[in-house]
Amino acid sequence: MIIVNDLKPGTAFENDGNIYQVINVDHNKTAMRQMIIKVKVKNLRTGVINEISFTGGDKVEQAMIDRKQMQYLYDDGESLVFMDMDTYDQIEIPKDHLEWEMKFLKENAVVNISMYENEILGVILPDKVELQIVECEQAVKGDTATSASKNAVLETGLEIKVPLFIQNGETVIISTADGKYSGRA
Repeated sequence: MIIVNDLKPGTAFENDGNIYQVINVDHNKTAMRQMIIKVKVKNLRTGVINEISFTGGDKVEQAMIDRKQMQYLYDDGESLVFMDMDTYDQIEIPKDHLEWEMKFLKENAVVNISMYENEILGVILPDKVELQIVECEQAVKGDTATSASKNAVLETGLEIKVPLFIQNGETVIISTADGKYSGRA
């Protein structure tokens, strides 16, 4: 059990049958009443971010989130297949649970899978990934009046904006937090 006064960003806990990860904690203490602790959390099963209020001294159950390094093998149409690189066991995660992550996964990529008591919660992507451009508009000289970027399609199907000097076939670095161009590889 954890006292809510001790919650910090990144801590995982269980409350009302849900598993949450703390994003931010706000302590509010006035002279006339008990401390109110507002915790901004992300539901690890659904991905929904909301705020929960506790009174000082309340307790929650700590959730031990396991991370296992696995290799992404392939897309079988309904789910994505990952393999444990130590035991060669394969697991399948439904595509509808990984809509955002699929934009950054290419075959044979090594990622971390988060689990809670053998329940798969999701895929933890690296901060940045390298992806190749498969389709890119041609830049026109003097075409910088409004915006110095053009559209490009990556090998995973993700569409992004890139600077004019990027060419078809180049490998670029993409931020997995917002899906934007971060630099050349």
